[in-house]
Amino acid sequence: MRQEQAFLDAFDKYADALYRHASFRVSDSEKARDIVSDAFTKTWDYLVKGNTIDEFRPFLYRTLNRLIIDEYRKKRTESLDHLLDEAMVPEGAFEELVAGNRDDMELALDAQRIPELLAEMPVQYREVVVMRYMDGLMPAEIADILDQSVNNISVRIHRGVTWLSERAEERNL
Repeated sequence: MRQEQAFLDAFDKYADALYRHASFRVSDSEKARDIVSDAFTKTWDYLVKGNTIDEFRPFLYRTLNRLIIDEYRKKRTESLDHLLDEAMVPEGAFEELVAGNRDDMELALDAQRIPELLAEMPVQYREVVVMRYMDGLMPAEIADILDQSVNNISVRIHRGVTWLSERAEERNL
């Protein structure tokens, strides 16, 4: 009964954020709704089998990301870059992005240009930058979701933000 209430609380708390994440990643609002629904269904099925979940947020994001990967595999003809080119960035999602470069300067990027820059960003950085700054996940949560070390995630975030900073500077953004 306790896990059931925790599941309902997690739904109320994370459904919108999961939808935004999925919508950004697959750039199809209907498909994003389906994927989020599937993520919650799989999570519920996991609980019904007698398993417990200590932290719902990383569990849900991990489940969602696996479903998104499955969706990409189904649509091998569409590249991730093409999907990001058409992505809708929620208003204010990237209003402020703190640059992790040597000078530790704050980097303000034009939200309308973000999909263009992200489409060019190496995939290993793009994923963690989106999760950190769009989804608002902490490096430890991202590490848990992606099953990697916090240090690895922090380095990737730093390199991704540095990459963005350099490209924004080149384009006078």
